[in-house]
Amino acid sequence: MSHSYPTIVPNPIHDDGSSTVDQSSELLETIGSLNNMAVDFIESGKHAEAEQYFRRAMIKINDMTFFSNTALHISSKRLTKSKHISKDLYIYQRKEYDEGMHTYTEPLTINTMYDDHNYHSVSATILYNLGQLCMRLDEDEKASGFFYKALAVSQWSSGPAKSNQGLSVIAVLHNIGHIQYRGGNYEEAVRTYTKALQIGRGSFSEYPLDVAATLNCLGVLYFHMPKAKTEQAMELYLESLTIRRRVLGNDHRDIGTTLNNIGRIHYMKGQYDEALTLYREALAIRRKRLGDDHLDVAATIYNAGQTHHQRGDLQEAMTLYQEFLRIAKSRLGDEHRDVAIMLKCMAQIYHEEKEYDKATKLYNEALRVGRAALGEKHPEVASTLNKLGNLFYEKGDFDEAIRVYQEGLEVERAVLDCFHPNITVTLTNIGQIYKLRGEFQSALRLYKEAVAIQKRSLGAAHPNVSVTLSSIALIHYQNRNYTRALNVYQEALRIRRDAYGDDHLEVASTLNSVGLVLFKMELHDLAMQSFMEGLRIRRKVLGVNHRDVAIILYNIATIHLETGNDDEAMKFYRETLRVERVALGPKHGDVVLTLQHIGQVHQQRGELDVALDYFEEALEIQRQTLSSNCASIAQTLNHIGNVHLQRARTAEMVEVFSEALRVYRSAGHSESELVVSGFNFYGLAKLHPECAAVA
Repeated sequence: MSHSYPTIVPNPIHDDGSSTVDQSSELLETIGSLNNMAVDFIESGKHAEAEQYFRRAMIKINDMTFFSNTALHISSKRLTKSKHISKDLYIYQRKEYDEGMHTYTEPLTINTMYDDHNYHSVSATILYNLGQLCMRLDEDEKASGFFYKALAVSQWSSGPAKSNQGLSVIAVLHNIGHIQYRGGNYEEAVRTYTKALQIGRGSFSEYPLDVAATLNCLGVLYFHMPKAKTEQAMELYLESLTIRRRVLGNDHRDIGTTLNNIGRIHYMKGQYDEALTLYREALAIRRKRLGDDHLDVAATIYNAGQTHHQRGDLQEAMTLYQEFLRIAKSRLGDEHRDVAIMLKCMAQIYHEEKEYDKATKLYNEALRVGRAALGEKHPEVASTLNKLGNLFYEKGDFDEAIRVYQEGLEVERAVLDCFHPNITVTLTNIGQIYKLRGEFQSALRLYKEAVAIQKRSLGAAHPNVSVTLSSIALIHYQNRNYTRALNVYQEALRIRRDAYGDDHLEVASTLNSVGLVLFKMELHDLAMQSFMEGLRIRRKVLGVNHRDVAIILYNIATIHLETGNDDEAMKFYRETLRVERVALGPKHGDVVLTLQHIGQVHQQRGELDVALDYFEEALEIQRQTLSSNCASIAQTLNHIGNVHLQRARTAEMVEVFSEALRVYRSAGHSESELVVSGFNFYGLAKLHPECAAVA
């Protein structure tokens, strides 16, 4: 929404000899005194009294003949503090914390001793002050109206920089831009601040700090845009920092603010070491200038804690989070939204450390505080519920996870746009649990709802759509509905190729899934083509010795075995084993499984001595890495016993089968699990590990 400046039309002055300069000066002094008393009331927090005196001043101005009354009309409706609570999840964009956006926030007094003082400049100042009063009452729309009127009037009375009374067009533009920023109207705010920058550069030698402040504000806007323009923001921050250091020195409060902002750019780009360096410098300046318990000190502590958290430095992050929590409680109270946010962050650390009881306690406390501060229906409450649902999911408490996820979904539907991505995350989380429980129809219903939202909000060709489609295809695959699975996987493959190109790991993963379906449909040649293309991509992107390469090698070997090409099958199985040993280490569980599988193939071919070697190597690794009563050891002993049976080595067979039975019993398994002369020669690798809940 663009604004047009109100037109201020001077009324003609009738010189009948009754007006004198002294009378005019006396009236100006009266208006100035009323304004200055109102400013005093603002500074002492008496907002109602301030409004009353500003109105009296404006009435006197409107009684004069210099302006049309409608241009400077002020509504008779009293100003009251807004009860609106922001739904923004971000810790900034609120006045508690300084990004350098809080420029020109003080009301201005009027000194009528200046010879060039006139009614235009006085009127502009009072309108500007009314805007400042509305800002303190969180009445942004009303404030914007006053600032636009002040801007129009001030352009009659002075140049673009500063007037003698201290009001400037730059100051008014900053306030208009800040309101646009607080409302999320970033493009409008950029235009407003850009105009201020143009004006400031015109008087740079006289007011360099105005330019520095405007550069910083533009940097903040580019940082917060839905698609952050980090390079432009960094360029603006660095120019602002250079000016401020030259004028203010190295340890001014504004230097700390700009360093903090630059650190956030590095954090957003994943440059955590660089971010921490800047946060430490900013924190030192802020502690020195503001004291240890200032909220801006807390903001930088929060940023540093988040950076350590992302680096995996959990103890360092926890220490900083605890310091932030102490400051926030002392300055904001125990039931403030940022207390809730920090409790959630601390819970996440315990969650990641799998200290589930501690994490659950803090998540619940974060919920209590969040609800007290923000109400039952707020995005922050939904976010915490989602985290708590993830915790129950990881613990395997699916009933409680579904309950919490559904509670969070109810909140999200109440406060977010119906196509918001958070809703799709929660839908897929619940769908994942239904899938694990084998409740496939319920899972499909939720996944289909999620993909419909994604297509509406992101477009049908967005990569996120392919992720949900893959989950739908997997359910069809598990239900043995292979034709439907193939169709959905092919749609996901098309989206990923269009989004990423042919040589991307997501494309390789989908080709792998397509190959699995085609194998089940006994379309072996087509399955082989999919696997070979996936192998080419993974080798190109990951190198020849990666675990994911081994998985596709295993599948290719299995198709060769199914089609009777045993020699090719063994070549790929041995290459699978080689890659696994390099990528995972010689004693990894996957190495054991591949050894067992190769042993089974040799056993099927009648190469019993070779088969026995592979089984015994697998058993040796298991004895070194597993409990002696593990059922997996019993299964390998079972394989060895069957080889002895085929070789007619009765004594060895009885000895091994007896040990296998003992291990089965110790592991709590039935003796009927022992299979004599039974073969289960091959099966495709499991390429669909269960997904963790999406955070």
